Amino acid sequence: MSDKELIAAAREAAGASYSPYSRYPVGAALRFADGAIVTGTNVENASYGLALCAETVAVAKALADGRRGGLEAVAVTGPADRAGGAPITPCGRCRQVLNELAQLGDTDPLVLCVGAEEVRAMRLSALLPHAFGPASLG
Repeated sequence: MSDKELIAAAREAAGASYSPYSRYPVGAALRFADGAIVTGTNVENASYGLALCAETVAVAKALADGRRGGLEAVAVTGPADRAGGAPITPCGRCRQVLNELAQLGDTDPLVLCVGAEEVRAMRLSALLPHAFGPASLG
């Protein structure tokens, strides 16, 4: 699957967002080395601190399906009409959650941060330098 198709999968996932409080639908799509795609969307809660980000939902789905590595790329999309259409990046918590899955397979996935007109592509290690993960506990 191409990066363009991965972005399309993230946009489609955003369509299922449960975001009645922020009205900020986010979609995420993870691409694995075997070609599998796992998507997630943000799920808000009236108790705001219990909300789940799209990336965290996608990683949880992947882990629940037994995936323990092979993460190659991530696409994250948000609403094109917010923040001037600027590309959306994973929050700090999501960077850490993505890092956990990436370290299980010793990968440094490409993260596609998608905006209305621009896609910023960067490695997870650039978004979360000096990351703490499973190897840090050994």
